[in-house]
Amino acid sequence: MTKHYPRPPMSLIEPCLPGRNVALYIGDSQAASSPALLEENGITTVINCAVNLDINLVDTSVPPTPNGLIQGPGKFRYYKIGMIDGPGNPHEQMLAAYFILRAALDQIMPDKPSYPLREKGNVLVHCRGGRSRSVTLVSLFLHLELPNRYPTLESAVAHVHKERQLHPDEWFETPKPELFEAARIAARQIKQLLQEAPDEQLTQVC
Repeated sequence: MTKHYPRPPMSLIEPCLPGRNVALYIGDSQAASSPALLEENGITTVINCAVNLDINLVDTSVPPTPNGLIQGPGKFRYYKIGMIDGPGNPHEQMLAAYFILRAALDQIMPDKPSYPLREKGNVLVHCRGGRSRSVTLVSLFLHLELPNRYPTLESAVAHVHKERQLHPDEWFETPKPELFEAARIAARQIKQLLQEAPDEQLTQVC
């Protein structure tokens, strides 16, 4: 049985992403399901990496649809990627996860009543334990977005390990090898894409 070591429900990974001026956090399901903790840390956007974890952040004052569940905006913008914690994910899913995180940071909401959550703020990337899926995605993002600071995927993972307070005895699976390999492939594909088809928005480095 895998031993789990104590750590905070939420950890600050990057206090200010250059060019975006928001902080990037990693957390677990406890952090993601605590509106008070999210508000305390200025979180406006939540990105759920896990396929086996659903959290209802919809405003409960909204009436449910006929014969259905409550739907509509909540207090936070919410994106779900849906990765398995281990083997089973197509490699393209990690590639998509990077672009979803990037888009969540850069998306500009229209000034319409149907888009009430327009304020930009800090971002939480989470999975169930905040130790594998979210660690992989944030490490990939840091390596690609801040290559001068994190020239290799390994250097980004090492930074996340430190800030997330991951115990050395569990580093062999934080992240899981299959997820790290998917991130390595995604990093190579994105770098190749930038070389072959440069795009002004895609090549913007924060």
